[in-house]
Amino acid sequence: MRALVVDHGEAGPVRFADVDEPVPTSDQALVEIRHIGLNFGELNYVRKWPADTVHGHDAAGIVLRAASDGSGPPEGTRVALGMAAHAWAERVAVSPASLGTVPEGVDLADSAALGIAGITALRVLRRRSLLARNVLITGASGGVGHFAVQLAALAGARVTALVGSPHRAAGLRELGAHKILTDLAQTEHHFDLVLDSVGGPLVAQAWSHLAEGGTIQLVGYSSGQDTTFPAEALSGFGEPRSITTYGDLTPGFVTPGVITPTSADLTDLLDLMATGRLTAPVGLRGDWQDVHDAVQALFARKVHGKIVLDVT
Repeated sequence: MRALVVDHGEAGPVRFADVDEPVPTSDQALVEIRHIGLNFGELNYVRKWPADTVHGHDAAGIVLRAASDGSGPPEGTRVALGMAAHAWAERVAVSPASLGTVPEGVDLADSAALGIAGITALRVLRRRSLLARNVLITGASGGVGHFAVQLAALAGARVTALVGSPHRAAGLRELGAHKILTDLAQTEHHFDLVLDSVGGPLVAQAWSHLAEGGTIQLVGYSSGQDTTFPAEALSGFGEPRSITTYGDLTPGFVTPGVITPTSADLTDLLDLMATGRLTAPVGLRGDWQDVHDAVQALFARKVHGKIVLDVT
């Protein structure tokens, strides 16, 4: 069968290859993949995975054969895969712990956009009450950002979305953003929670806008830059402020061979989609034959939201 495998050469980060058919264990289902969802981290930091291994974590498809131990969804079920290793192939053997059943009315391709981005946003925002809180979402035009804006607004937060340029603000108000910024110097507000996927100097800037008792939650570093704090910035009076990492779900850093259960989170996100309270931020839909063009568009920041490719 065909799959997208890790390529450490100049033509990478992935290439098509013929690979062996998966052989499910008793506690794995065999899924026919119909759509895959791309993530910036797993493609930009591809050298963290062994060359020539099937890549990717997010996808959606149909259960061809249920797990023989009776666990998981039955044959014929539409499923979304979240953080399931080696997902970018025509067929995948996957633990039910990484599957969410896609409800009627939810497009299967849209469900492939959830995965790392949706689960990251959900788990971060569940850590504290957001009702009437001021929340800043950086990198709001990306996959995590689009989900985070919607989920924070659903939880009752006053959401500020930070984007890299005015044209990347499109659609964010409709998703629930109360304010949209291109520079933190444009506001004097202080935030109770900052969900940051950019890293670099922006973290230090966000720290200066953090309210007493507030938290910066780090979920990525798409800028690729270091963060430096002025010496006086890390001392002060009042309720302690904190910076917290979220390494188990940082986009692009899923540990190979380690299953992070995501079924319950996928189910919650899919239920929100089925009731119209959450939309999938698919900014580019195409064919997986054109994966290299899609990767270049992702790296060039030409896509608002997620990229979903059809497996043909």
